[in-house]
Amino acid sequence: MWIILVFILAAACPDGTWGCQLPHDWRPQTEACRAELAEIIVFAKVLALHKESYSVYNYLPWQHDTDLLFSAEIELLCDQAWGSMLEVPAGSRFNVTGLGYFPCFSYSVTKNNNYYFFLRMDENYNIVPHGVNFQDPIFPDTADNHRMFASLFQFSNCTPGTQVHSFTPEWEAQEDSRLLCSTVQKALFEEEERVRTLSQKVRSLEKANSHLREKVKTMKRLLRQAQREKMKEALLFQPQRGNFSILAS
Repeated sequence: MWIILVFILAAACPDGTWGCQLPHDWRPQTEACRAELAEIIVFAKVLALHKESYSVYNYLPWQHDTDLLFSAEIELLCDQAWGSMLEVPAGSRFNVTGLGYFPCFSYSVTKNNNYYFFLRMDENYNIVPHGVNFQDPIFPDTADNHRMFASLFQFSNCTPGTQVHSFTPEWEAQEDSRLLCSTVQKALFEEEERVRTLSQKVRSLEKANSHLREKVKTMKRLLRQAQREKMKEALLFQPQRGNFSILAS
């Protein structure tokens, strides 16, 4: 959620213009939907933080302040999540680059803390956060997050004492029979878009109808005015005819 907040707060540039804007059709996605789209899902401990130089993932407009950019050395506390694209066992260590505080979002972690990470591998084989749908890909080690992620994916060979659910064959069968959240959400978004389009058409028709009513009212007013003018001319013309008849006699 913090990534969205930072995205919005950073949207106003110093000159008053909006530099960071989400797509007009953006909608927030649940963790379940984003987990389906994340390339790599791991549960890991942050061992160390390392200052980073500039790269394509951590550009800042104020280039003199590099203390805001860093990478994290992490150690997997379990084998990767079932279905994840990264096949490495528990105890493996690697660096996650592209962390820090940016103009429109932030990816931050703290040394010696555990996190769930949504990650991806770039074309140069760097492991970077996978901010699916412009939302936060890093989740702290809390009871609420354990409960939430327990229904999304499971891990195996976890370090003793790790409070995550281990992989079971029954869970795999349950996962195979579950409707994909992203598919359901896509259908909901399409229906929402259809309703929005119909609403726009209704508003357009209501506006056209309002203009038509105004035209009718104007025409009625002009017609009444023309009738009054005609009656006024008729009243003025009647006395003149009487005077002519008197003179003729």
